[in-house]
Amino acid sequence: MSSNVLPVEFTDLLASAQRSAVHLEMRDSYAVDYERGPFAEWRAGFRHDPADRASWWRPWLDLVRDTVTRGVVVRRARIVSEPVSEYTRFLYDNTFTNVAAGEQVRWLPRRRAGAIALPANDFWLIDGQVVRWNHFTGSGESAGGEVTDDPTAAKLCSEAFDTVWARAVPHDQYEIR
Repeated sequence: MSSNVLPVEFTDLLASAQRSAVHLEMRDSYAVDYERGPFAEWRAGFRHDPADRASWWRPWLDLVRDTVTRGVVVRRARIVSEPVSEYTRFLYDNTFTNVAAGEQVRWLPRRRAGAIALPANDFWLIDGQVVRWNHFTGSGESAGGEVTDDPTAAKLCSEAFDTVWARAVPHDQYEIR
């Protein structure tokens, strides 16, 4: 953690972005509280109707839309094992909501990521300078975040994300396996 005062709340961190916000996800499943209900509903057969925006729009999407409207490019890359996990299928089926909010999303099969130097944790990188590490327990539950503006960490994340992004497949072209 830097000695500078950095935004602790994620909404403040994203609000501080001026040019870019990139997110790298590398787990095949997450057990985060806000997705437990929707994942269970999806497993039971529920699917959102893309035409019924009011039924699936949520505060997170407002935050992304507002960020993109300010001219910030928001990109998300997911490194996934194939065949994909059930949870990854859930993410894939619901990614249209991220895209509708203005995020650009790509998918990279894990077998194509072997020679990429990757950090140990999922992260958000804001304007190429501030990293928010997302820590998880072994069972996929959130273990909190950590924010730093350490230049070495930012460089690692920037280079890793750029390499993943260049190899990854845009959401509308990725065929889930």
